[in-house]
Amino acid sequence: MGMTRRGFAIAMLVMLSACMASVGAKRDQAPTVVEVDNQGVLDMTVYVMRGAERVRLGIAGGLKKTALTLPTSIVFGPTTLRFIADPIGANRNSVSDEITVSAGDTVTWMLRQ
Repeated sequence: MGMTRRGFAIAMLVMLSACMASVGAKRDQAPTVVEVDNQGVLDMTVYVMRGAERVRLGIAGGLKKTALTLPTSIVFGPTTLRFIADPIGANRNSVSDEITVSAGDTVTWMLRQ
């Protein structure tokens, strides 16, 4: 009986260390960034879509470039994404084509109004 408990304890320690290693590897990944080049005068609320899931990334100011970091939960391996820009004070959304993004990529998206 003592050997079974010891074996179980060793197995749990091995699994715990494997989980800790995978979390550490995820933190070491370079961030995935979308650089929004907003050439219009209106500020835009920028979202990323993966399938039916929509996540708000932040605000891209008018007439400037803004770098927005994608959450690590969105990108794992090659992931197909779409970006949406919702103008603040207007009702004309801009939607990107679907693109495949991998962790650590920088995507540039130019918005014209």
